[in-house]
Amino acid sequence: MFPKIFSIGTFYLPTYGVLVALGFLTGLWITVKLARKGGLDAEKVTNLAVYVALAGLIGAKLLMIAFDWPDIQIFSVATLQAAGVFQGGLILALITAFFYIRHNNLPVLAVSDAFAPGIAIGHAVGRLGCFAAGCCWGKECHLPWAVTFKNPEAYGLTGVPLDVPLHPAQLYESFTEAALFAFLYWRYGKAHPPGQIIGLYLVISSIARFFIEFERFHEQALPFGLPLSITQWIAVALAITGAILLIPKAQPLVSRSV
Repeated sequence: MFPKIFSIGTFYLPTYGVLVALGFLTGLWITVKLARKGGLDAEKVTNLAVYVALAGLIGAKLLMIAFDWPDIQIFSVATLQAAGVFQGGLILALITAFFYIRHNNLPVLAVSDAFAPGIAIGHAVGRLGCFAAGCCWGKECHLPWAVTFKNPEAYGLTGVPLDVPLHPAQLYESFTEAALFAFLYWRYGKAHPPGQIIGLYLVISSIARFFIEFERFHEQALPFGLPLSITQWIAVALAITGAILLIPKAQPLVSRSV
């Protein structure tokens, strides 16, 4: 679609990178705002967000490399510019967050709740970057809302097929995450037990990703001889984790006015 904002010689500013950065800053702003409303240390939450973002980028790349191994060139420019696999980023980000929160004696569930809406909106904006670049494309389809990539630069950067109508899988996920953000932001302002907001995020986002994956094009063979991708198996695990967090517990309700 529009993979480069501008180019000078061999240098170019990728639309994907700009939108991912915009998504991070938007998510950070929302997270810090909710953290303050929740009585959390804004400075520690900001530092956590930076560490989580770095871990997310690394995790997304690592899972992408694992998926494409041994055909991928790890130290190539293409690999550096590639989007990566979101679930890989989410898992490493969650692990990093857990140890940072524990080290700084922050309330795990309260901090996680403050992060959930920001993660959703950041993901929504980032997926627009995927759509602009052409990566993470969908399967061929002939529905009225099918999209057709025609920009040779998009093909050169991501390998997306040109002149073929495809499911706009990137937009499916972007719109879903944007709607999820609106719901979580609203729910955060209502009385809720600690852990409910992040639990809702994990369940809803994972279920949505599970079904969207059926319309995604997969370069890798599906594991275990079953009609499910590795990403879908990860989504199942994350959804179960979220469901566990939603199990009613004898905890006081918290109310945040946002």
